[in-house]
Amino acid sequence: MRLTRYFLPVLRETPAEAQIVSHRLMLRAGMIRQQAAGIYSWLPLGWRVLRRIETIVHEEQQRAGHIPMLMPTLQPADLWRESGRYDDYGAEMLRITDRHKRDLLYGPTNEEMITDIFRAHVGSYKDLPLTLYHIQWKFRDEIRPRFGVMRGREFLMKDGYTFDIDRASALHAYNRHMVSYLRSYERMGLTAIPMRAASGPIGGDDTHEFLVLAATGESEVFYDDAVTGLRLGNRAIDYDDRAAVQAVCDEFTALYARTDETHDPVAFAAVPEARRRVGRGIEVGQIFYFATKYSAPMGATVVNAEGQRVPVHMGSHGIGVSRLVGAIIEASHDDRGIVWPEGVAPFPVGIVNLKQGDGAADAACAGLYAALVAKGIEPLYDDRDERAGAKFATMDLIGLPWRITVGPRGLAAGKVELTCRRTGESEEISPEAAVDRVAQVVAGR
Repeated sequence: MRLTRYFLPVLRETPAEAQIVSHRLMLRAGMIRQQAAGIYSWLPLGWRVLRRIETIVHEEQQRAGHIPMLMPTLQPADLWRESGRYDDYGAEMLRITDRHKRDLLYGPTNEEMITDIFRAHVGSYKDLPLTLYHIQWKFRDEIRPRFGVMRGREFLMKDGYTFDIDRASALHAYNRHMVSYLRSYERMGLTAIPMRAASGPIGGDDTHEFLVLAATGESEVFYDDAVTGLRLGNRAIDYDDRAAVQAVCDEFTALYARTDETHDPVAFAAVPEARRRVGRGIEVGQIFYFATKYSAPMGATVVNAEGQRVPVHMGSHGIGVSRLVGAIIEASHDDRGIVWPEGVAPFPVGIVNLKQGDGAADAACAGLYAALVAKGIEPLYDDRDERAGAKFATMDLIGLPWRITVGPRGLAAGKVELTCRRTGESEEISPEAAVDRVAQVVAGR
């Protein structure tokens, strides 16, 4: 993509309403624009990051055997009256009446709707286990939306729903989600710690939140510092192997890690003092097992192996896709701008032409662009007639992982400059070597 043909409305000044780093940088980098309190348009650069995160979530959900679908944003109120949550949910729910005087709501979550779909089509234990999920926009009418996409009213969320014949099977589904979430976050360059949490309006006794440590986090967290060093890495995991999946979950939950809602001072005191940490965290996902909380009142039952009709055991599992954009920036930035992890960057590499209009520099940039595209890599080429300092500032602000700088002096020696945004390290190498280096990194992410 040539920057002269792209829409990237970067701002030099920080808008007054931006209170935290991610909000400031997303506005300055031209990623979002506020349309109303807590409601944003996602501009082209922000949209690309959002789609990269969404792709990772889809890939890891389907790797775990979960089936994608799509449910609507508007839901009939009668479904929520069946479950008893229509009045309980409170003022955060946006209630709507259509022209036929039917009560609707803009969905904050989808437990009722997915239960209705299940009960209409599944009647036997032979059809279980079943996990359905979608990625869809949600709305919760926050009383004080703030911090940009971190606490907006409209947000993009992956929510998945599990249906199982008994508690043991449902807890395996719970564990599958924990492992798939851990893998998703690692691919995004994040350390997201699963912490024992409270269930809130979703319900259920078994629940973990995934939190990214950040000073701007809304939740106070208490944890054993050793948990921050745990990684799944590239280990192979058979999601059908209950013992193997349980072992991973045990590994990641054995160390103390809790939110303030479930904090146990006595248990925390047992952690070696040198490893005790108190901090703040940003919630980026949560998993729940709630047994028959929805299936029993809504009649979502199946015939079991003994011929008896029983309510299914359910769970719900959410990842905040749009919130993750802000969380990643909070965890990965410096005083010059965003530092995108490789897996979620809007473009893997930027090309900066130091002397636009110079025949040799223009030709070299065009050659780099074509070579990268031939390897399946889309670069962002800053072909504007701007000062070098302005071009570098833009690249630093938007945080692309790599930058290839092309100028007449380097070209005279057959070199370009390849710079890593994360480390700031630069080296002068041939254009061909720069393309190969970037391609290797992209292939390995």
